[in-house]
Amino acid sequence: MAIDSQSTVDAQGAKEQVQEKAQQAAQEARSRLHDQVDQRSTQVGEQVSSSAQALRSTAEQLRDEGQDGPAKAAEQLAGHAEKVGSYLSESDADRILHDVEEFARRQPLAVVGIGLFAGFAASRFLKASSRSRYERRGDVGYQPPRRIASPTAPEASSPAIPPAAAPSVPPPVPSGLG
Repeated sequence: MAIDSQSTVDAQGAKEQVQEKAQQAAQEARSRLHDQVDQRSTQVGEQVSSSAQALRSTAEQLRDEGQDGPAKAAEQLAGHAEKVGSYLSESDADRILHDVEEFARRQPLAVVGIGLFAGFAASRFLKASSRSRYERRGDVGYQPPRRIASPTAPEASSPAIPPAAAPSVPPPVPSGLG
């Protein structure tokens, strides 16, 4: 009986240690995530702000050329980009994550659409990068598997998929002869 109670105490102690380690690991992961979001958002914010400055200079050039409509559009876009850039640069990870969660609650369909668009864009990117990777290796394209003759079956004289041939259509009859 004493051995059973001792092993139960040992198991509970081990369970508590595992739970404590898991909580520490989760807290450490949250801390790293917050640090990464802070760093990345600041970097992206600075890049967006510099893009806004480039848009403003483009707007000035368009105005100098007499194209007020496109200049106004570029100026408005630069203003929005500056707002986004300053938000990303000045906000901490908690505020950004809170705002993203709040947006997702208010606009779930928009989040679904953004996810679909991001998935589509990622698949196109991966497809394009894999094609260029194969071209660099020297692969020309898809090569269908070769048909291997079975030792028990007679060899077929035609391939498994016949090549596309031009349809045999008689030439048109001239209208004056018919």
